[in-house]
Amino acid sequence: MAALTDLPNIGPHATDQLRAVGIDAPDQLVAIGAKEAWLRMQAVDPGVCLHQLQALEGAVLGIPKARLSPERKAELKAFVAAHRPAKDAR
Repeated sequence: MAALTDLPNIGPHATDQLRAVGIDAPDQLVAIGAKEAWLRMQAVDPGVCLHQLQALEGAVLGIPKARLSPERKAELKAFVAAHRPAKDAR
């Protein structure tokens, strides 16, 4: 069985985060997709950021996150902006 760390952009910390949300293998991450995995991670750790989503997207595609197209990076940035936790209204 392949390990999550066999994917590009996925190190020990990202592996721990993914396992915390029930993603234990590369095929699970690919099936769920980067956005859904990121949303699950955000539910556990509201501090997950755009760079983590880009890393997940690259992992799903099998490429380093630096090779994501500018258009895809812009789409992911918009996704993160749309899914930021609401700040306390005081």
